[in-house]
Amino acid sequence: MAEERTELEERIIIKDQHTKEIDLVNRDPRHINEDVVKVDFEDVIAEPVGTYSFDGVWKASYTTFTVSKYWCYRLLSAVLGIPLAVVWGFLFALISFCHIWAVVPCIKSYLIEIQCVSRIYSLCIHTFCDPFFEALSKICSNIRVALRKEI
Repeated sequence: MAEERTELEERIIIKDQHTKEIDLVNRDPRHINEDVVKVDFEDVIAEPVGTYSFDGVWKASYTTFTVSKYWCYRLLSAVLGIPLAVVWGFLFALISFCHIWAVVPCIKSYLIEIQCVSRIYSLCIHTFCDPFFEALSKICSNIRVALRKEI
């Protein structure tokens, strides 16, 4: 009975990961597009002092810009949103698959293999180079450098 309950709880948890509730109000909670797509009428069209169009033209231009931007985005997202979501989902699944099944195992394999080479290299260095450099240091230890200032 307890095993059936834990299995059911695991299924619910797994289902919740894929069908979690999304926030329809705050659609950019991590602020990914904070500085990219904030383009308002004032960011694109501005009239300097002394060069003003008619007030009606300015208001109509503002309304036309804002509404056309809004509806073009909505139409494009309606037509291309789902196909692009499939493409991006496939791409990130492919990247995850390659990372999990190819990149990490290759790195782990390399680290295991290089550890063996590292031990052999370290043994050779300690065997051949250490005595040479110790002898060289004893030879050079008697060298004295004296600096004199001549006027």
